[in-house]
Order: sequence, then C-alpha cells, then structure tokens
Amino acid sequence: MLTTRFVDGAPNWIDLGTPDIDGATSFYGALFGWSFRSAGPEAGGYGFLQLDGRTVAGGMQNPPEQGPPSWTVYFRTADADATTKAAEQAHGRVLFAPMDVMGQGTMAIVADPAGVPFGLWQPGLTKGVDVAGEPGSLCWVELYTPDIAAAAAFYYTTLGLETSAVSFPGGVYTCVNPSGAGEDAMFGGVVPLADDPVEAGSGAYWLPYFEVTDVDTVVAEAERRGGTVRMPATDVEGVGRMARLADPYGARFAVIRSAPQQT
Repeated sequence: MLTTRFVDGAPNWIDLGTPDIDGATSFYGALFGWSFRSAGPEAGGYGFLQLDGRTVAGGMQNPPEQGPPSWTVYFRTADADATTKAAEQAHGRVLFAPMDVMGQGTMAIVADPAGVPFGLWQPGLTKGVDVAGEPGSLCWVELYTPDIAAAAAFYYTTLGLETSAVSFPGGVYTCVNPSGAGEDAMFGGVVPLADDPVEAGSGAYWLPYFEVTDVDTVVAEAERRGGTVRMPATDVEGVGRMARLADPYGARFAVIRSAPQQT
C-alpha cells in the first residue's frame, strides 16, 4: 500500500488544478477535513491542502486554457531529466520540462502514449506529501487506459514499474509496484477504460483514491455540496467499500474504506 516511505517510481505527490481554489477547499474540507495554506507570494497561487497541519496534496487555481479541472499524480524519480527522456523514447510527450521549484525539488509533467498526463517529482527539500494511507489522505491510484499491455510497457520503461495479476471475485486486476520492491509495495492498478462506461468516451486518466472511515457519509456529503457520484458506494470482497466521485468542477477522484489486511 501507499506510504511515505517513498521509493523511485512510487507516487510521492498529488495536486489539484481547479477554477476555484476557495470553492474546492470548502468542498474537500467538508469531505476530508482539509484546509488550504498558501505556499507564498512567489508560488503564483499554489498552496498546500493540509490535514491537521500535515500536507496531503497541493492545489492551485488554474485558468481554463491550462486544461480541465483535474487531479495530477506525481511519481518519485531520482533524475527528472533522465525520466522525461525515457518517456519521450517510449512515445510519451513532455508537457512541462523539468524545472526547479524553489529548491523544494524538480518537477515535470509528461503524458503517456494514450495522452494521460502525470507528474514527476525529484525530491529536494520536499520529499513528498506528509501523510499517505491514512483517513483523509491518498492511499491508491488507478490508471484507466484503453491498452493495459501498452501502458504497462510504457510505465516500466519510464518509471520501472512492475505489474502483476491478482485474482478477485469476478475477474483479474492488474496491480502496480515499483521495480524490485515486491507486492508489499503495490500502490495502484491498471484498469481497462471500458470498465468505466461513464468516462470511456472522454479518454484515459489516472484516478486517485483517498482513504476514509465512512464511504457512504462522504458520498452523501459530496452530493450535498455539488459533487457527482460516478460509481455508487460498492463493496469489493477483500478490498473494501469504495465509490468514485467528481468534485463540483469536474475533477475525478475516488474514496475507499480499505478492508483490514490479512495477516
């Protein structure tokens, strides 16, 4: 599962681009207890979404020309320049070339061959989010893609990610873990885009999951505050109870109460 013991290839940051950072903070604050803290005047409006003083994500108000409202997942790399070159060689595209972020680290945004944007974060003073895998924080990510084999090959070449098939009632799920880290370090999955009929026509994407203590309460609050239920609360044996949502501006995310791990 996802933790803050970051290794190369694992998610270590996530941020929200939204047309209304105040409205988004109010929405996610009601769901998860988050508050927004500006990164300072030199950060151009960027700031930190925090839970009890610990950073769980970043966020920024973006103009429409910078793309639709969305969550962006960032993966740890020891060398952002080398990783962006690997992405290009694997038929991805560099959307934002590596740039230093005030000594906190080096970031880049790339897109995989299916057009899915994701971030790279080479740690400097900031290693990543302060909390993961706990209620109110990122705990899992899923890639919805039209071609699982092609996606697996790209992310292996670019980030060294390994995949494995896990059987569950009703089918097989493709899990992802950093190279050499083993199944205990699984942090996400790769899912056929066709399995999400709500979004199948709008293109592939990365979906972040946030851990919660009560999925149904979060779903009800999201609806009350103008969010959209894309998949109602559902139990998956051995996994937990989950739901897929969108915030009032259209950014997609999911919530889960994870099943207790078997020992």
